[in-house]
Amino acid sequence: MNFIKVETYDELSTKAAAIICGQVAMKPDCVLGLATGSSPLGTYAKIAEKYEKGEVDFSKVSSINLDEYVGLDGNNDQSYRYFMNTNLFSKINIDLAKTNVPNGCAADLAKECEAYDNLIKQSGGIDLQLLGIGLDGHIGFNEPDAYFEKATHVVELDPSTIEANARFFASEADVPRKAVTMGMGGIMSAKKVLLIANGKNKKEIVEKSFFGPITPEVPASILQLHPDLTVIYCEN
Repeated sequence: MNFIKVETYDELSTKAAAIICGQVAMKPDCVLGLATGSSPLGTYAKIAEKYEKGEVDFSKVSSINLDEYVGLDGNNDQSYRYFMNTNLFSKINIDLAKTNVPNGCAADLAKECEAYDNLIKQSGGIDLQLLGIGLDGHIGFNEPDAYFEKATHVVELDPSTIEANARFFASEADVPRKAVTMGMGGIMSAKKVLLIANGKNKKEIVEKSFFGPITPEVPASILQLHPDLTVIYCEN
């Protein structure tokens, strides 16, 4: 594990963007695993800046996102498809047809989950997976549990996750209670994993996840077993 502590969120975002763009430079047709939430916003802005300067080309890149709320389609401004289109895809030259986000409105969610795992396999696997981390240690929407869920699945969101995400909605009551999320198998099969975390409120869970015991009660702790993990943390 490569653990990097930085002083500012801007520095965190700059380093993360450099790692992701470096992956694209090394393998122009790479598969990027992407994340949503507030943590990656700065990283995506830095990536867009690099693209505008002509430093990186995403024309051959494909992407696979971690998760999506159940019941929100891509036109909903709180969906993760909308988030990605708005904050990254519309600002770089990636082919939208090569960007993938789970369909939270699928008529058969079990089939959607199975198809998503097949997509990861057929893509040749994820070259670099970007992750954030929840206050309860969740990665993607893999919540604390009695075991690690391997496959893409539908999850009941933890109350702490609903509370944390309520700031993005009109009220907590509007936050979906379920999501489709890539499982630990998909995440751990990525060739490289880059996790970013910022804020004093994340300090305790970062310590538990990367310097404590490996347990499904702290989902991110499984990343200690990944052979190529980089964590960038900013306390401010």
